This record gives sequence, structure tokens and C-alpha cells, in this order.
Amino acid sequence: MAKVAGDQEFLENIIKSLVDHPEDVKVERNVDEMGVLLSLRINAEDMGQVIGRQGSTARAIRALLRIVGLRNHARVNLKIEEPEGGRPPVRMDRGRSSRVDDVVEELKL
Repeated sequence: MAKVAGDQEFLENIIKSLVDHPEDVKVERNVDEMGVLLSLRINAEDMGQVIGRQGSTARAIRALLRIVGLRNHARVNLKIEEPEGGRPPVRMDRGRSSRVDDVVEELKL
């Protein structure tokens, strides 16, 4: 089995400690000229715990990853993949969908 990079292992440990389904945590690491991209896949039920209120948990995790990257002389970014069947459509008042097309159509009326 290939050795897991320090930033990837760090992220996996943080996320697994936050979520209810640690067995579903998958981190993919890609390196290119822009730096390191860590793509995170988790169980749909755990999205709220990883994102946090108004994105505060995700921002904190990204800040920690930047620090890990600085120690290793690399730019580390985090992409949180939306799980399949993840987010239901956001609803506005009276049960209407808030998709941009729907809002534009309502404004035309």
C-alpha cells in the first residue's frame, strides 16, 4: 500500500473524529503546479458536521491545512465533494424552489 502523505493523513484524522460515519471518509490527493488538492468525500449525513454553522468548521479545517502545507513548503487546498443525493433543493416561502431560473421567472410576473 502506498504511503499516505502527511497532509492527507492529517485531514483524514480530523474528519474521522468529527463525523458519525468515519468508514465513509475518503481523501484523494492530487499534486500539480498550483500545489496540493485534497478532495474529501464523506457520507451525506455528515456534511453538516464538516461544514459547520455558516461554514465555520470547513474554514477552520482549511486554515489548519494551509499551516500544514506551509511547514512542508506546499500550498494545500481542500475541496469538499458534495455527496450524491446530497443537498435537496432550497425552498423559499410558500414552498417555491429558489433556483435562479425560477426566481427570474417570478420576477417577470
